[in-house]
Amino acid sequence: MERDRGGDTTGPVEHGGADVCVVGAGPVGLTLAIGLRRLGLGVRIVDAAPETKREARALVLWARAREALHSLGVGAALDAHGVELSAVTVHARGRRLGELTTGWAHSAFARPLNIEQHVIERLLAAELAGLGTRVEWNTELTDVKVHDDRAEFTLRHGDGRVESGGAAWIVGCEGTRSTVRDRLGIAFEGRRRTGLQVVQGNAVPTWPLAGEPGRGHIFLAPRRALLVFPLPDGGYRFFCFRDDPDPALGSPPTLDELRDLVAETARMPGLRLAPAPSRWLNRARFSDRVAARLRSGRGLLAGDAAHAWAPVGGHGMNVGVLGAHNLAWKLAAVHRGEAGDALLDTYDAEQRLLALRYIREMRPNFMELPLPPLGHRAFTATVPAALARPGFQRRLDLRLSDLVRHHRDSPLSVRVPTAGRASGARAGDRMPDASVVPAEPRPGAGGPGEAVRLHRLLAYGTWTLVLRADRADAVTLGALRAACAGTVAVRLLPVTPADARAEAALGDPAELRLVRPDGYVGLVAPLGGVEPLRAYVAALATGARAAARP
Repeated sequence: MERDRGGDTTGPVEHGGADVCVVGAGPVGLTLAIGLRRLGLGVRIVDAAPETKREARALVLWARAREALHSLGVGAALDAHGVELSAVTVHARGRRLGELTTGWAHSAFARPLNIEQHVIERLLAAELAGLGTRVEWNTELTDVKVHDDRAEFTLRHGDGRVESGGAAWIVGCEGTRSTVRDRLGIAFEGRRRTGLQVVQGNAVPTWPLAGEPGRGHIFLAPRRALLVFPLPDGGYRFFCFRDDPDPALGSPPTLDELRDLVAETARMPGLRLAPAPSRWLNRARFSDRVAARLRSGRGLLAGDAAHAWAPVGGHGMNVGVLGAHNLAWKLAAVHRGEAGDALLDTYDAEQRLLALRYIREMRPNFMELPLPPLGHRAFTATVPAALARPGFQRRLDLRLSDLVRHHRDSPLSVRVPTAGRASGARAGDRMPDASVVPAEPRPGAGGPGEAVRLHRLLAYGTWTLVLRADRADAVTLGALRAACAGTVAVRLLPVTPADARAEAALGDPAELRLVRPDGYVGLVAPLGGVEPLRAYVAALATGARAAARP
């Protein structure tokens, strides 16, 4: 088995004794496998299905997930097969209430990308194959046992052959009916959401609305909310949250049923729907559930195996992708002996809290959840005034983008106060993608003195110490390097803010920010004293709590 421990790994990996077995080849499992391969681990990925999904599933990648996928080197391939959503018109009672605009966030990928899940899976599987690992389709996991130093599992292949296998780690990414979660004895806590049915399908409408590229629509009506988003290959995804008058009905909707539902909700009796190039229709009901824990020794959970909820807000796949992005670097660091075992427990704490917050915050999302007649009338009366306020637009866009989501409550997030007022990104925040001038030019990031986005200077899997270039004298840099010596690898990045926004984002010049391999700030501490930095990186290596909080 290949065990190249440096950077990008592209050679073949033998199945026997893989470092990590990933169960489930959806977007989350594939993202995790790509992250692990980028960091040099041998990966085996299996899926019981015969191929990638062939039905209407997730559609939108928001800004933070796009950033994560670009950091893994796969974002450009996805961008080429998607369409950015620039605006959404909101309608009710046959009239226009206003529009939501996107792109308010400071990110190279500020707008949401419409790309169907089956396309994401196909592209990610191809990227993974280029790294030397192919998905083993028609391969069902039937049993798992974890030990102190390995995980053992049983696989049933499509030809009936049964295989006993092993890996240092196993990660269940195989959905809500996870065999890994079941065999690890982890409860899937929560409850079924009643009174809510989601009907969706792809179709080409004949209607009075102009077909503007990048424009979607939301139609609000009593007991239903209809979302309509453009598809890259033509037509639209019609996504209707509605009441559930017949809970026993489980068959997919027909195109005629979808047409009647859309026509009634949008008040367009003459509407006609033709099949889209991808002719998929789907009916679903959901539960809001989070696993009691996401780790049991050498076994871990990610994606829908770890958490699932009704697709209000369209963030389920995104949260799963961000979880895989969080987990891959931590699993690689622990496996290689660069960090203590407790680092994996921070994945559990951070990802569970993120999922629980989403479930809580999406419950009052009245823009998508069906309301009774009186509630519908009261809510839609407030919409025009809200949409007319730029501040509301910006706050809503930032919330949907996931760029303001944070890990401030994580054991990895530590701030040692300085004498001045706290400013800039806090410990646990995503490091802002500010415009900066690096003290030393970086390959592919502009020439000497040229401003670049900070995220272009970060590297997935690498800790980066960001500080002001005007404070980075030889003595200071020497002290910082000495503080990190013999522990986790830390790259020093002195920069100069290129504008006032970057000045604010970088915070007090007397502070340093240690940025995690996934782009979040781990430590904020005074630049003048290196002991907090020394303690932080030493704790990572030993597995202690990241650092003592003052």
